[in-house]
Amino acid sequence: MTIETSFRYEQISAKAYEHPADRAATSALHAVPLLDTVIKRLIDLGHEKRLRQVILGNAVKIGPEQVPEMWGRYVQAAGILDLSAVPPLYAFNGADANAMTLGANRPIIVAKSSLIASYTDDEVQTVLAHELGHVLSEHYYYTTALVMLRQFLDGSLPKSLLLGLPARAMYLALLEWSRAAELSADRAAALVRGDPLDPCRLMMRLAGGALPGMSFEAFMKQATEYQNEDDLFSRHARFWAELRLSHPFAVRRVKELMEWVQSGEYDRIRAGVYPRRGQEPPPSEEFEAAVAAYRAKFSRFLERTAGDVQRLGRQFGDWLKARSPTGTGDEPAGAPAT
Repeated sequence: MTIETSFRYEQISAKAYEHPADRAATSALHAVPLLDTVIKRLIDLGHEKRLRQVILGNAVKIGPEQVPEMWGRYVQAAGILDLSAVPPLYAFNGADANAMTLGANRPIIVAKSSLIASYTDDEVQTVLAHELGHVLSEHYYYTTALVMLRQFLDGSLPKSLLLGLPARAMYLALLEWSRAAELSADRAAALVRGDPLDPCRLMMRLAGGALPGMSFEAFMKQATEYQNEDDLFSRHARFWAELRLSHPFAVRRVKELMEWVQSGEYDRIRAGVYPRRGQEPPPSEEFEAAVAAYRAKFSRFLERTAGDVQRLGRQFGDWLKARSPTGTGDEPAGAPAT
């Protein structure tokens, strides 16, 4: 089938739509001593390949001859973001309406069948555009580590690999990063669809189901009430409720997205005023101030859930040494598990 792209953000950089919380959380993760080394070691042990094989063997690969309408809209969304390559797309049988991007080096997108079958073509494209935003932002590396850690903690993978590793603290830190990364991908979906209300309405439906008579205006009011909650006990309860979620609450996502649109950034990008890949200018003082505020918040989160960051780094170092045949932590990439 012939696929036409009516609109394209030529060479758009992910920095064009990056949420300050995303940048802050990513830089905070980079600041945790040895965290990236630990993640690379987990991936080198081969479990990312195992995850890919499970998907390849137990899901349906979408393409021109397999659910062609969905494939066409997917390729169209990738073209709008001007991606150099279209990641493989798979449909996986599952009850929850969801999709995710995986793959430490070569990303793939997996969409649950309940989403594909139950939602409109426009809604499905909105979800796929969101995932392609993750691809352009290169979120898939940390997302893959998050999925692997979840499998470890659930007992799906050998727990012997985790001996001495502060896996729960690492998992909670990656979850907090994931919630921030979702805010960037929501913006990408709005850009692809050309209407920021599309992802907002989708989030309302994901939160409440396909109920007749739902009002987006009422949902926005609800989001404002959530944002303005000043009861300290309620905010404390909210912190612990969000702790194990990979996505922010729907009302917060809607509020964040609409505030971005109201700032004028969405219209500027639609008009073609945005940074190109490899030509990203220094961020504005306003953006850097927002990043600093979010990073301070993320650092407090790490202290509250994982303890002292330097102590966390020492634990990572001890685990790396224990996994190394030489006892120095200098195990070569791709070395087999012991």
